[in-house]
Amino acid sequence: MKFVAVTACPTGIAHSQMGAESLTRAATEAGHDVEVEVHGAMGTENELGEEDLARADAAIVAADVRVDTDRFADLPTVVAPVGTAVSDPEGLVERAVGLGRAGEPETVRVGDDAADGEGRGLLDGLRRLLE
Repeated sequence: MKFVAVTACPTGIAHSQMGAESLTRAATEAGHDVEVEVHGAMGTENELGEEDLARADAAIVAADVRVDTDRFADLPTVVAPVGTAVSDPEGLVERAVGLGRAGEPETVRVGDDAADGEGRGLLDGLRRLLE
């Protein structure tokens, strides 16, 4: 399967990149392809293009801040806190595989109350960084 993913955290220092690396590793080890867009302190890296979205079977959004998810409206999408991409990337990939196989453009939220992509701001990001 082919996935697109976005990782983002309030500070954009560590969790965004760690989540991207973890998702890439987990997807690759499971035999899938993934393109990950990272929202970090340096801005947006590896921005997903229309071709990436057109080829994708499902999307993963691991973010504690708001990201544009409208572009995933036609894709099955797993939404979770960025910490979940770091601690359980295999679980997110498995969820995305299940959704991708079903083929319905639904959104499934995993994890705590930050899973809507709207974290609690800078202090939450610092707390997560120090964990």
